[in-house]
This record gives sequence, C-alpha cells and structure tokens, in this order.
Amino acid sequence: MQKLTLALISGGISSERDVSLNSGKQVYAALDKDRYDIRQYDPKIDLGKLVADAAGIDAALIILHGPYGEDGTVQGMLDLLDIPYQGAGVLGSATAMNKNVSKRLYTLAGLPVLPDVVVKRMQEFNPNGIIDQLGLPVVVKPATSGSSIGMSIVRSKDRLSAAIEKAFEYDHELLIEKFMAGTEITGGVLGNDELEALPLIEIIPGDGYEFFDYEAKYKTGATREICPARIDESVARKARKFSEIAHRELNCLGYSRTDMILSGEELFLLETNTIPGMTATSLFPQAAKAAGYSFSALLDRLIELSLEVHAKRKSLKMS
Repeated sequence: MQKLTLALISGGISSERDVSLNSGKQVYAALDKDRYDIRQYDPKIDLGKLVADAAGIDAALIILHGPYGEDGTVQGMLDLLDIPYQGAGVLGSATAMNKNVSKRLYTLAGLPVLPDVVVKRMQEFNPNGIIDQLGLPVVVKPATSGSSIGMSIVRSKDRLSAAIEKAFEYDHELLIEKFMAGTEITGGVLGNDELEALPLIEIIPGDGYEFFDYEAKYKTGATREICPARIDESVARKARKFSEIAHRELNCLGYSRTDMILSGEELFLLETNTIPGMTATSLFPQAAKAAGYSFSALLDRLIELSLEVHAKRKSLKMS
C-alpha cells in the first residue's frame, strides 16, 4: 500500500500554542508510520514551507486550537492549496469558534441555551443592567477563545467589571451568560453525512477548581472524566441528539464535541468545538475509545473523512 503524505500542523500563534504542540507530539506518536509519510509544520514559522510543499501533500491533520487555527483561517489556506483536512471547513470553523454566533444558531435550531448579554470593546456597558437582566452568578467569556482562557465566574456585582476587563485581554467581544449549576457533560460526534454520536463524558473538576478552567483541563489528575456519563439514559439520548443537531446546524464536518450543562432534567448547550483536544487522554479520544476506536484508528478515520469531503468538492467543481 502506497503511503499518504500527511501534513501534521500544530503550534500556531494563539494563546493555546503550548497545548497544540503537546497534542501534535502525541498525534505524531499515534499515527501509523506504515500508512503515512508525516511532515510536521508549525504555522508560526513554517507557512512558507507548507505552501512550497503543497503539491506533494495528500492530506492534513490540523491540530491547532483557538484563533488562527480553529476559526477557519488555516482551513481557508488549505482550501486554496487544494489540501484535504479533517474537520469543519471555513464556515463551520468560523461559526463554531464564535460563541455568540453559535448560540444564535443553536436558538434558531430550537436547542436550549442560557440567557446572555453580549458586550463589545469600546461600547458602554452597565454592570447593574447586566445583573438585573441575568442575576448572579454570571459567567464572563471571550467570544472566540478556547480552553476557558479569560473566563471567570462572577458572584458579586463589584467583581463584574474586573472580569470583563480580564476577558477583553483575549477578545474584543464577550459573552456574559447566566450561570447554571449542574453536571457538565460533553458529546462527541463523528462523521460527515452519516453521524455517529459517541458516548457522553461527565466532567468533574477537582477540589479547588470552581469550573473546568485551563488548569483543570490540562493538569494531570485535576479533573475526573467519566465515560459513559452517569445520567439517565433518556437524558443521554437527548444530549447525543443535541450534539448531532449542533454539529449539523454549525456546518461541522468530520467530528465535533459539544459541551452542555445538565441541571436537573434540563440540558443547556454551551459551545461546540470543531478541533477538540487530541491527546490520547483528551475528551474526544476518550469517547471514541469507549465506542471502540483506538487513538490510532480514530486518526485514520478522521483522515478518511477528510478525503471523502475533498473528493465530493472536487466532483462538484468538475460537474
């Protein structure tokens, strides 16, 4: 069998660069070297090299997180270079990356979300008005940041302005959302036209972590992750269905992972990740493992799905 020449793209220039580099190392280790000739590229320093090599590349694995990687930027470049890649295209990547946009699309699709207020830099905002509308506590999030970077839970009015300023360090647009106590779960979806909803994962941040923040996500032992989630099967079916609907409504391809809060019997969608964390112990690979995919087999499947999308696009251009 002839090897595929595969571009493994990790690193980049977002605040999640270190996470991306670590993921890239683990993906490289898991890839079948008998199937792939792997070339590694870091967009921070290797964009010119990637362009120069494009004609000899069969497919790409984008292991980037945050702006300039997960938001459609790199996807658009690969489209121009005619290189297949896993996951959502430009539209799906951009819509899912922006929490404000994705929440509006969730709402149009009839999916349940929490009340929110959008705040933009250089626009006046009234802390009292926000609290009157949403109550306390609230969650302050940069609209396009990942890994909970810049995110805060605000429990008193005097802390709101400081939390907003902190979030503005990472984005010019923020989402202030009503806080809902409950069980955080995440639902992975695999596929293009035919979707496979993976087993749900229950996320339990350890003592000392108010929520699933950056350290809780990446510090070994800081969080318990239980798969399948310990929830009623009727609720689990609904959550898996919501994950599939979110995947389709946001124009995702290949795979996605949608985070939700379960409060009592009610589910609320938080956000959808189009390039979920991709270490062997990350949430999406854990769910895939529970569904019978080894980490290596999952990567093979993502590459197959990318080639499928590319072939369809190519046939449309030729028709």
